[in-house]
Amino acid sequence: QEVGRQLEQYHKASSLTFAIQDGPQAGQTVPHVHIHILPRRIGDFEKNDEIYDVIDVKEKELAEKLDLDKDRKDRTLEEMAEEAEQYRKLFTKMLRAVS
Repeated sequence: QEVGRQLEQYHKASSLTFAIQDGPQAGQTVPHVHIHILPRRIGDFEKNDEIYDVIDVKEKELAEKLDLDKDRKDRTLEEMAEEAEQYRKLFTKMLRAVS
């Protein structure tokens, strides 16, 4: 719960949706299980579960535009390191506050 609160604050969200995709029928488009953490805000969807329909539509649009095996561009090591550093700072701050 504390991790969720920190992520909500960081992303200026009021809630989080976790979407786990493990297998093609679950929407997995890369060869490893992954979890999407989606910051949510009041009123972002009329009905909360509509987010899953939007995810499906966006996945299909992406698949139509790209050959994911050829055209998918992985993030660079530098981009991933920068994101990891941002979260490292966030969670280090959280751990200090808890201890």
